[in-house]
Amino acid sequence: MTPTYIARSTAVAARRLGDEMIVMSALDSTLFTLSEVGAVLWQAADGRTPLDQIVRNHVCSAFSVDAQTALRDAQEFVRALAERGILLVSSQPMTSPAAPPGEAAGAAAAGEPR
Repeated sequence: MTPTYIARSTAVAARRLGDEMIVMSALDSTLFTLSEVGAVLWQAADGRTPLDQIVRNHVCSAFSVDAQTALRDAQEFVRALAERGILLVSSQPMTSPAAPPGEAAGAAAAGEPR
C-alpha cells in the first residue's frame, strides 16, 4: 500500500477553539469547523509523516478507536478537505509542507505528488 502524506495548505487561516479547529479558506472565505479528531489530524499534517502513522500515534492513542476504522475515517476526512484545497495530499513526503494557493495547491489536493 502506497503511503499518503498530508500537509496544511498556506491558502488557509486556522485557529483552535477548545477541542475544535476553525479553518478558513483564503480562496473563497469558506469556514470549516473540524471536530476534535479532525483537529488532531490537522495539527499533525506536516507533509513528512505518513497518514497511517499519524492515525496510530495521535488518533488511536487519544481516542478509543481501532486502527483500521480510524484510518478509514481519516482517509475520508483527508479526501474531503483535499477536494477543497484545505489539505495537500501526496504519495511522497513533501519537502515544503504547505504550497502557495493556485495551481500547485490544486494539483497536490487532487492527489498528485508535489
